[in-house]
Amino acid sequence: MNRIAVRVTTEYLPRQSVPSQGKYAFAYHIRIENRGEEAVRLLSRHWIITDGNARVKEVRGPGVVGETPRIEPGDDYRYSSSVLLDTEVGTMEGSYQMISDQGESFDAIITPFLLAAPGAVH
Repeated sequence: MNRIAVRVTTEYLPRQSVPSQGKYAFAYHIRIENRGEEAVRLLSRHWIITDGNARVKEVRGPGVVGETPRIEPGDDYRYSSSVLLDTEVGTMEGSYQMISDQGESFDAIITPFLLAAPGAVH
């Protein structure tokens, strides 16, 4: 069993999007759940963002939304962020680099999820 579960929901942001200029904004809402036996800390993130033209952008950085949260067993951490794509459809996937209280480093995998403007996917 994977000790860290990552759940994602997304939404299209029409007010921040300008389709006539190829700008499509999406919010993604993340829930990171610690299903393990010990507390963990999220140290950094690695995103792979692919737009509808198969252009790939990688983003790496410390923490998430300015934090490096510590997540106790049975607890979760939630945050929201956004991304701007040049196409009305894309995907994101990646990982969080974590460390346990015992000093074990590991990656929590973020499986691919879809970003799509309304009506873009049939």
